Amino acid sequence: MDVHGKRICVVGASGKLGRYMIRHALDRGYEVVGVCREQSVGKLADFAGRITIVPGATDDREVIRRAVAGCDGVLTVLVPWGVRGYSSGTAQAVLDHAPPGARLVFSCGWHITRDGQDVYPLRFRAFVKTFSLLGRLARVVDIDDQVEACRRVFASDTRWTVVRGSDLEEGESQGLPVWSRHVGDPILRSNVTRRVDYALFMVEALVADELVHEAPAIVGCRTPSALAHAGRT
Repeated sequence: MDVHGKRICVVGASGKLGRYMIRHALDRGYEVVGVCREQSVGKLADFAGRITIVPGATDDREVIRRAVAGCDGVLTVLVPWGVRGYSSGTAQAVLDHAPPGARLVFSCGWHITRDGQDVYPLRFRAFVKTFSLLGRLARVVDIDDQVEACRRVFASDTRWTVVRGSDLEEGESQGLPVWSRHVGDPILRSNVTRRVDYALFMVEALVADELVHEAPAIVGCRTPSALAHAGRT
């Protein structure tokens, strides 16, 4: 996809990751449409006059239909809020309403696995299990629904990529993260990425044909594990 003059949609635009993606997209000359809850529109004030905002829940099919119309790419933050299928509803709306051939890039965490070949440390598995249980008991988070959302993406015949993020930290950009197909690969051992660079990877994935139908797990390019891997190649 040629960058200049193209129209993209950021679903989940008002969050930290969404706002970083908007900045990267504008820097690259994209026309940007942002979707966020009506009560969060104020968080996009810095982009006033530079982007189009479609207020509404990201799992609202009509909101998504209007927002993605005419878009060449859609960047979607899959958040597991609530226990009413928010992530899966968001993913399905994007899959159903994005224009044919549009580049679809979704974000999630390392806990998502595509082929079951990821290898997770015991501590990581215990954290995900505990977080998932407590989240459902409190009715604020449903990790299983995020898993379902990605299952639907993986099964679709769209031009998708699911970017699986490590632990995130704030800070200035260190550059484009590196990636591997499976959690547990040595290059990913450091398990940390700058949030601004996670957003950078999402935006760059729009034009990376090699990432179509891939679920890259990423890590910061200046982390010890990434640098160690670079030193061996």
